[in-house]
Amino acid sequence: MSESPKQRIQEDMKAAMRAKDKQRLGTIRLITAAIKQREVDERISLDDTQVIAVLEKMLKQRRDSMAQYEKASRQDLAEQEAFEIKVIQEYMPQPLSEAELAGLIETAMKETGASSVKEMSKVMGVLKPKVQGRVDMKVLSMTIKQRLSQ
Repeated sequence: MSESPKQRIQEDMKAAMRAKDKQRLGTIRLITAAIKQREVDERISLDDTQVIAVLEKMLKQRRDSMAQYEKASRQDLAEQEAFEIKVIQEYMPQPLSEAELAGLIETAMKETGASSVKEMSKVMGVLKPKVQGRVDMKVLSMTIKQRLSQ
């Protein structure tokens, strides 16, 4: 069995320490802090799906920050965010191809019997746990909306 994202993060943190890669180590420490924070707040140990959700949230925050920094002509800060995005993405599952996503949407529509945009939440409810971390949720909802309005 392959190791969990949490185990990989711990191993990579040790490797970054040994390599004296301060920038990478800093980013990995941010990831572990975010995971620990959620575990302490909720008094649980996060499973792989929950770890992916934490990473997804971190990616969204960094993409938003990067856009803000670029607007403000702060290229140095935007580059730091881009670096962090690259490191965080290493722990995300492989993204789905358009064909795989289309197949999952078709299956979910058949399962739920959804045929109009009003029933979009049913389809999203079935798909979200299956595609967590493997597709941008905005893209997913736009694709579902498009399919249901045909």
